[in-house]
Amino acid sequence: MAEPQVITLGCRLNAFESEIMRAHARDAGAGDTIIVNTCAVTAEAERQARQAIRRARRENPNARVIVTGCAAQLAPERFAAMPEVDRVLGNAEKLDPASYRDASQAIHVTDIMTATETAAHLVHGFEGRARAFVQVQQGCDHRCTFCIIPFARGPNRSVPFDHLVRQVEELVAGGYGEVVLTGVDICSFGQDLSGRSELGSLVRRLLAAVPELARLRLSSLDPAAIDDELFDLYAAEPRLMPHAHLSLQAMDDMVLKRMKRRHDHAQAVAAIERLRKGRPGIAIGADLIAGFPTETEAMFANTLAAVEDLAIGHLHVFPYSARPGTPAARMPAVAAAVAKERAARLRRAGERAMFDFREELIGRDVSVLVERDGYGLSEHYVPVSVTGAVPQPRVIAARVTALDAAGVVAEAA
Repeated sequence: MAEPQVITLGCRLNAFESEIMRAHARDAGAGDTIIVNTCAVTAEAERQARQAIRRARRENPNARVIVTGCAAQLAPERFAAMPEVDRVLGNAEKLDPASYRDASQAIHVTDIMTATETAAHLVHGFEGRARAFVQVQQGCDHRCTFCIIPFARGPNRSVPFDHLVRQVEELVAGGYGEVVLTGVDICSFGQDLSGRSELGSLVRRLLAAVPELARLRLSSLDPAAIDDELFDLYAAEPRLMPHAHLSLQAMDDMVLKRMKRRHDHAQAVAAIERLRKGRPGIAIGADLIAGFPTETEAMFANTLAAVEDLAIGHLHVFPYSARPGTPAARMPAVAAAVAKERAARLRRAGERAMFDFREELIGRDVSVLVERDGYGLSEHYVPVSVTGAVPQPRVIAARVTALDAAGVVAEAA
């Protein structure tokens, strides 16, 4: 019987959940099924989801097409109306094994805001990947004015620590050398648990509980919510990778206030400086939105200057995309062409910062997780072309000898 196919769009949490769905569909005997796990972070993400659905049907005319994920949670009827779609599942339902055994409902989507816990699934591997993603929490209790995701994911729910240990142990035993902790708002981990644990405590306890784990990486961090213990771990724990990706969104105080973010410019700068002081050479990345409603050229210039002054190299830049139902969608808009042009300027600034960062690696030793023949990622999340035959997946030491188009070239030690 054919294997179920999962098309994953969007975030690392979706990648983790896709492996759960793949196993559920396989166990239910749904080998002729294509599952499209959608994203809703921007209008472009929804457009790409519809495009992927149409392509899947065109290339697999006899398969059953199930659509799920954040876009499906928010607008199930819209996806169910597509002639290519057989079934729509919500974000809670997609993780329920029963959803793949009983296909009687064309739309099976419940109110995600009533969710109170995370589904306790163990993922045994990630198809085609050398790194593993592990969910530490779900949902978000904050209400940034531009963001629809809390209404697609529900409230903050933390994964119990004992389950996280079992999950990481399973992946390490399966040969994964790096684990990435992911979620919707991982800095909120533990806030719903008795004792109100924090992310730093989780990281410390997890590394102690699984000494065989070679590399631990974290997904996006809220600069307003990085706790002291996590700052200390970045400074002192070599198995926590020297790479921090921050959910900045902007670096102008008025824009941040209108976004209803919890940090201002000075707090973000202080967080970056503290990370660099504790871990010299750490790579800093950021999520940024260009052309947020009411953003003037002077406001944008503050964000651009921060990228340049702080040498933020790993950038994820999005031109603002209005999400119906969010407060920002009712604010005076910036012209789409202006937002696109500002996004391009931010990306160029990030590329310059990343070029300088990569250049500083020449002649230095790096740790490389080899993902496939001749290619891997350094501890700084820099792509590495490795010279010589290296078994994969494994973590190796290598010395950087040159730059290439995407990253660096390194010779295995």
